[in-house]
Amino acid sequence: MNNVALPFESFGVSHRGCVRELNEDSYLVEPETGLWVVADGMGGHDAGEVASASIVDHLATIGIASSAPDLRARFEDRLSRANAEIRRISESRGVTIGSTVAALLAMDGRFACLWAGDSRVYLIRNASISQISKDHTEVQELLDKGMISAAEALTWPRRNVITHAVGVSDQIVIDFQQGEIMPGDIFVLSTDGLTAHVTDAEIEAAAVSATPQAACENLLQTVLARGGTDNVTIVLVKIGDRRNEAYPYPPRAEG
Repeated sequence: MNNVALPFESFGVSHRGCVRELNEDSYLVEPETGLWVVADGMGGHDAGEVASASIVDHLATIGIASSAPDLRARFEDRLSRANAEIRRISESRGVTIGSTVAALLAMDGRFACLWAGDSRVYLIRNASISQISKDHTEVQELLDKGMISAAEALTWPRRNVITHAVGVSDQIVIDFQQGEIMPGDIFVLSTDGLTAHVTDAEIEAAAVSATPQAACENLLQTVLARGGTDNVTIVLVKIGDRRNEAYPYPPRAEG
């Protein structure tokens, strides 16, 4: 039998922002299955909302996995089903629609982050924030090739053009990073509506100084106070330790 899992607390918020008429973001907080997701839909009026909702609806059916590999397999299966559904909707409407996705999977003391597009996953560990995901964008490709500077990237005309998303092709391109969960870790998942207005340092400061609910709400209010030019979605997962009984315990596989 496995050792008792590290306890955690999580919360999520989503808002249409100050400019957009609709909120085409979706999110999922499923601590009992070890899954947290944000998705940022695209494709014009109403269509983006359909795409992101399809991802979340399919992932919500994962259920309790028997192991970390099983959880990963279930995630990929549901995402593939969502991709196929979005493709069918696109064909029926005669337009291309899709959605980013950024997900955190946690089980048996391990985590995996998977993403497509420019929604992000951050890890705050030992009072230091790092971006685990790497944006699938044209501007990130230019940065990687050394063709533009980090300063130029901030105002690059096509900085919001993404290169991978769910629903835009028959095959999904997903990147992932995995590792061991440590006591005190904080994971932050967000759509680009957050990072357009809030720096990494500000995300870290908000996350470490409050509960997940308060941190999410504080970050959202900061975005809205600064103009909220896009939909914004934030999910925060804070890992406790075995001495902290305030957090619920996630499911564990036995064997």
